[in-house]
Amino acid sequence: MKFKGDDSMSLSNRNFSMMEFLKQKYREYKRPLTFNATTKEEAETWHKKMYNKLVELLGGFPSTCDLNPEIVSSEPEEGYTRYKVVFDSEPGMSVVAWLLVPDNIKPGERRPAVIALHGHNDAGKDNVTGRDYGDKARQEVIEHANYDYGKQFALRGYVVIAQDHRRWNERDYGFTALRPRDPCNVLFIESMLFGLNPLMMNVWDTMRCVDYLKTREDVDGDRIGTVGLSYGGTVSLFTAAIDPRIKAAIVSCYLTTYEALALTLHNFCGSQAVTGLLKYAEIADAAGLIAPRPALYEIGIYDKGFPIEASRKAFAHVKQIYKVMGVGDRVEADEFPEGHKFSGRKAYDFFAKWL
Repeated sequence: MKFKGDDSMSLSNRNFSMMEFLKQKYREYKRPLTFNATTKEEAETWHKKMYNKLVELLGGFPSTCDLNPEIVSSEPEEGYTRYKVVFDSEPGMSVVAWLLVPDNIKPGERRPAVIALHGHNDAGKDNVTGRDYGDKARQEVIEHANYDYGKQFALRGYVVIAQDHRRWNERDYGFTALRPRDPCNVLFIESMLFGLNPLMMNVWDTMRCVDYLKTREDVDGDRIGTVGLSYGGTVSLFTAAIDPRIKAAIVSCYLTTYEALALTLHNFCGSQAVTGLLKYAEIADAAGLIAPRPALYEIGIYDKGFPIEASRKAFAHVKQIYKVMGVGDRVEADEFPEGHKFSGRKAYDFFAKWL
């Protein structure tokens, strides 16, 4: 049946695919905050503009409040003591975290501290601190992804804190019941009704971890770093980009392009979205805000969710930012011959050098 006015010629130059529409937008946008400075002075000017725009796109900083910290439990483990800590992040929201304190800290000694950030898994802070509760499935997850990097840093003498991000583990409160819908996407939609951004809220909680660590007598408040795998890498990158108190950052299996991550593989969730960023810049530009502070990017050569070509492209851009700012020796990549996991090949020496 042919309808009146139906002419295949009228459809030949039209696009009906929303996917192609977004890819076309990506190609068309000039992204005026893409780093292209050639001098340190130009780089510093770019840094200020990019920083302000990123904070704006994330919805601005939440309201602060007194921490009201409390240690609710403690138990000895081999080489360190595990504490459960709670504190207030913003009015109406509290954080629950594991705090690992090495046993060999001397009275009056202040140690560097590491904020160990978990990825997109329901175990949250448990995995990164090696708390498996004797569950074989959890043990296999931790072993497969080398996930207990928080514990490993504690055994190397760092004070380590690892919080549950909002909607995970002890901060879930019903979101996992939404499956098969992705709870991160539901959280993003509901938060945006209030002009809130889940990524900024998790970055803010990480910044409040810095506040808490700086109150402790066993922590050197000028030697605090962040480390995270996958979504933990997302939070590590954006926290270090926004908070200059982070002295060094390790980002594992996250550095890529939105072109690959979101628009091609759709390996993306509402906890990673920065509203409007692609109108101005890319992930690598946000990563460049960490400069001149040191950063290590772990890149799995066989990571199916973060293609090596996109990661290399993004790292080259970050490397250029550091080079123009005169600190090219402060950024490194660890391209390791495995998939989506924490490498650690350079990580421990990296923090030993920079923290």
